[in-house]
Amino acid sequence: MSNKSRLRSIIALTCARFIADEQGATAIEYAMIASGVGAAVATTVFSVGSELQTAFYDKIAVAVR
Repeated sequence: MSNKSRLRSIIALTCARFIADEQGATAIEYAMIASGVGAAVATTVFSVGSELQTAFYDKIAVAVR
């Protein structure tokens, strides 16, 4: 087997391993799930935050004065 054909078979094997590998896809899926959860938490905090401030913080501030 010549060096050129050996190199081609090594490259073909490496490409086949790369195509068959799904670990990167799994990591991307987990990142997408985490970003979705983060967006949901941020939305909840921004929408409920002012109501909580009115309900608790303002009452405590008035009571402490």
